[in-house]
Amino acid sequence: MKPRHLLMGAALVGAAALVLFGDRTPSATVAEAVERKPARSAPDARAVAATQAAPAGPGAILRLVPRDELIGAVGEGSFKSKDGVFGGQSWNPPPPPPPPESRNQAPPPPTAPPLPFQFLGKAAADGQWEVYLGRGEQTFVVRKGTQIDGVYRVDNIAPPTLTMTYLPMNQVQQLHIGVIE
Repeated sequence: MKPRHLLMGAALVGAAALVLFGDRTPSATVAEAVERKPARSAPDARAVAATQAAPAGPGAILRLVPRDELIGAVGEGSFKSKDGVFGGQSWNPPPPPPPPESRNQAPPPPTAPPLPFQFLGKAAADGQWEVYLGRGEQTFVVRKGTQIDGVYRVDNIAPPTLTMTYLPMNQVQQLHIGVIE
C-alpha cells in the first residue's frame, strides 16, 4: 500500500470513531434571530415616508408599496429602456437604410431558368461529340443541333463547355462538361 492509502484509512477510522463514540447530547441553548443591517445605499424618500407613516410594532405588517413607486415609470431614472428594469440592449450595428426607391426604375429583365440537366458523360462518335445528359429519371444523348422538348437547343459542343439556347427567351447558357480525356 502507498502511504497515501494508509493516511486515508486512518482518517476513515478516526471519522468512524467520532460517529460511534462522539457526544450526542442535544444543545440546551436556543438560537436567537440575528438582526441584520440593511445594505448601505441612499434611502428612497418614498420608502422612508411609507415606513414612518405606519408605526412598526412587533408583529405589525407594513403596507405594500406599489411597483410603480418602487421602480418608477418607463424611461424614468436610470432605466431608460422601453422594457423597464429587464430591458435588453442590442450591440449589433443598425441595419443599413433601405435603398431609395425610384418610380422610374424598371424591373430587371427576365432571365432563363438554370439548366435542369446534369452532365453524365461524353464520347466522340463519327467525328462528332455526343454528350449524355440527365434530367430526373430521363437520359438524353445530344449532338450539335439537337433540340430537347422544344425548349433547349444544343448550339455547340467544345469541351470543357456545352452551349445551349433556351428557346422561349432566346438566351444562351453553358454547361461544364469537363476536359478532353
